[in-house]
Amino acid sequence: MNIRNASQPRRGFLLGLGAAGASLALSGCGFALRKAPTFAFKTLSLEGNTPLINQLRRELRAAGNVTLVPKDQASTADAVLVVLGEDRDRFVISTNSAGLLRELQLRLRIRFSLRTPGGKELLAASEVSQTRDLSFNETNALAKEGEAELLFRDMQADIAQQLMRRLAAVQSL
Repeated sequence: MNIRNASQPRRGFLLGLGAAGASLALSGCGFALRKAPTFAFKTLSLEGNTPLINQLRRELRAAGNVTLVPKDQASTADAVLVVLGEDRDRFVISTNSAGLLRELQLRLRIRFSLRTPGGKELLAASEVSQTRDLSFNETNALAKEGEAELLFRDMQADIAQQLMRRLAAVQSL
């Protein structure tokens, strides 16, 4: 009984020492939360009114370090993001023996470039795309249509994040 009580404080000390060692190891591993991206430009002109462009506007406003300039004042912006095209496509991947649709592939693709108002190209015309596969059942067609829209919104958010990282990669004007 007496031996058991004597080992309890030592066990607590060892557990505390282990926890301190683990927290010290984690603090030294370089882990840090992702911060808002920093951009080489302070003002940006972005024209268009598609759901993807609106998502990108929200992302830029949330970053807090870029001011969006209206289209009519694009000449005063540090940079101009030009969306060259945006495509939402659906491709049939497979059908059953009766020729009925079984699986679709959804693709969202955006082409863009970044330049200064003077015409200097900061990012050459590039393309970002996302694809998702969607199984299909004709008895649940309405539900599958809703699922397709959710997948398109998910792809739109992913593309907006990729565009933010590409814009942050620009080092100088």
